[in-house]
Amino acid sequence: MDSKQLEAFDSHVAGEGKVEPKDWMPDNYRQTLIRQISQHAHSEIIGMQPEGNWISRAPSLRRKMILLAKVQDEAGHGLYLYSAAETLGVSRGEMDQALLSGKAKYSSIFNYPTLTWADAVAIGWLVDGAAITNQIPLCRCSYGPYARAMVRVCKEEAFHQRQGFEGMMALAKGTSEQKAMAQGALDRWWWPSIAMFGPPDDDSPHSAQSMAWKIKRFSNDELRQKFIDMAVIQAQALGLEIPDPDLKLNEETGHWQTGPIDWDEFWAVVKGKGPCNRQRMTHRRKAHDEGAWVREAAMAFANKQQQKSEKAAA
Repeated sequence: MDSKQLEAFDSHVAGEGKVEPKDWMPDNYRQTLIRQISQHAHSEIIGMQPEGNWISRAPSLRRKMILLAKVQDEAGHGLYLYSAAETLGVSRGEMDQALLSGKAKYSSIFNYPTLTWADAVAIGWLVDGAAITNQIPLCRCSYGPYARAMVRVCKEEAFHQRQGFEGMMALAKGTSEQKAMAQGALDRWWWPSIAMFGPPDDDSPHSAQSMAWKIKRFSNDELRQKFIDMAVIQAQALGLEIPDPDLKLNEETGHWQTGPIDWDEFWAVVKGKGPCNRQRMTHRRKAHDEGAWVREAAMAFANKQQQKSEKAAA
């Protein structure tokens, strides 16, 4: 590695310059981005499953249409992100194989089941709320294609979060059974949602370098605190109770403090021992295998068009 190139790169990034695909970049920077963006894309695709589980069972036509549109958006987000990752020199096929083989990860939050309709709604409120907290700073990521992809993703995710909150409000203000359903979903999704920001800063091996390269703008703990402060107020507006007896407001800092997060559970889910890990990957592998003919047809058509173009240019 040329020390002058590295020095120029670091200076460019430090000055809020954007890095584009054809620019020189350190190999570690490229690999960090491939890991993060592909994992983000995988999460969007796998994340369709727990909500898609309720499309056929949504309680009304309006709710069904909302959920269909939301799941479709998630598929689009995955495509944006795979495309952004491809600008770094990795192919879609390579990313797919990394996921299917278990080498690549996706967000552990999607390894929990949606037991009731309220769980599907809570994903919109809590999981998408946590996602938007994490993703808005990525619009200022130092890597141009990722930052630009995140602008549209964040606009749609913000709408998803508002939809989720509206759905939770409908349940919380409904019958006693509906409010109990909403509270049950909050009880199940609260701790996984605040854990999805990742391990504490002291135990996060990639955070410091990612922040130095301005891929990330805030640490895991900073983002987690922003989300907690927002979600606690929203839960109060819903008339629901955060399932944490140790939750309290720190009068000096103005931040809400939670009890200890169960990091043993977090790491167990990350390592494949969550309630739905096997189910999620079995479904993804099945979908990949059944879609082989579509990929083959698309490639055959693309090759045919390329041959036509080359013949016309000859």
